[in-house]
Amino acid sequence: MSEHNLAARIDRLESLDEIRQLAAKYSLSLDMRDLDAHVNLFAHDIRVSREHSGRAYLKRWLDDTLRLQFTGTSHHIGNHIIEFDDADHAHGVVYSKNEHETPCENGDTEWVIMQMLYWDNYERIDGRWYFRRRLPCYWYATDLNKPPVGDNKMRWPDRDQYEGAYHELWPSWAEFWAKAPGDNAPEVAAPAPLEQFLTTMRRGAPEPKIRVR
Repeated sequence: MSEHNLAARIDRLESLDEIRQLAAKYSLSLDMRDLDAHVNLFAHDIRVSREHSGRAYLKRWLDDTLRLQFTGTSHHIGNHIIEFDDADHAHGVVYSKNEHETPCENGDTEWVIMQMLYWDNYERIDGRWYFRRRLPCYWYATDLNKPPVGDNKMRWPDRDQYEGAYHELWPSWAEFWAKAPGDNAPEVAAPAPLEQFLTTMRRGAPEPKIRVR
């Protein structure tokens, strides 16, 4: 193994660990309301809306969201798949199981649990990895005592129920339910190329429109 190849492999391992730390730091800084620590996990020119970019606008948006909607949160990250586009760009998927203490308009409080995943894009800028974008895809959100069976699994207090686009990111979900297996042995596609597991699963599908608030 050449010194160049060894250095590249060490860099990849260090990058994987730093990206995984991004996801962990995201959860801790969000739950402890350290918004400066939180927004500094994102690229300096992060897109916040059609009109605004930058960490200051992201901090303002987060402050409004966290102060008005929740009295407390806890984000628990799980499965994390990371693939590299090149040495300084990567994408990945992170599962997240979350709990929210949520005030209601009538003065009550509900304990809302959520299952979701993030579709992430990462970028290394000046030697450090940052979030370039996080696309939250929700399966359900509901009061702890109200299992979200049926349609429209996003069930926040005082809001209309809606679907969360948890499965829309992946064409396999619709394909699975659209076609039952026949009597013959099913065909099996070739394994995805290295660093293209997520890309292969996405099959070039467009990204779903996500309701964040």
